Amino acid sequence: MSERRATVERNTLETQIRVSVNLDGTGASKLDTGLPFLEHMLDQVARHGLIDIEVKAVGDLHIDAHHTVEDIGITLGQALARAWGDKKGLRRYGHAYVPLDEALSRVVIDLSGRPGLEMFVDFTRGMIGGFDVDLFFEFFQGLVNHSMITVHIDNLRGKDAHHQAETVFKAFGRALRMAVEPDARMAGVTPSTKGTLTEAP
Repeated sequence: MSERRATVERNTLETQIRVSVNLDGTGASKLDTGLPFLEHMLDQVARHGLIDIEVKAVGDLHIDAHHTVEDIGITLGQALARAWGDKKGLRRYGHAYVPLDEALSRVVIDLSGRPGLEMFVDFTRGMIGGFDVDLFFEFFQGLVNHSMITVHIDNLRGKDAHHQAETVFKAFGRALRMAVEPDARMAGVTPSTKGTLTEAP
């Protein structure tokens, strides 16, 4: 299998984003976004997904974090889609349950070629440090729309918002790791009865 790496740059009047991914990495991350808590969450995806992730982001944080978080999600989604290519020989589906103390989250992924996000996380507070928890939905919506995947995220229980968020991102990393894993029994085969999984542009 060829190297599954990609780098995407996305520049607008609001943000300048550069994302690199290696699906066959060691879980290393290099993150510079101006948003420490988001970096903590992206590090969970890298570490538990065994995906190397580099993100350099400059955004209009003097307004708020919305544009930067959403655009990081968009650019990461584009990089993932380029890295996995036509998806031949991949497992396609991935799922994970991850606990952290009292919190428990489940994430299920389908590299379907159809963008869809179902996210049910009732955070117990609106801010974690200085990070607005509403922005997690914007991050995942951007990622899903531009990687053309289906993702179901459920926080099944939790009392601490930090724990809730961390279990979501750890479970996302684990589920993604499973979905992009090569399946020797499907070598060279598209895992779909259609014979194709629509690629993101």
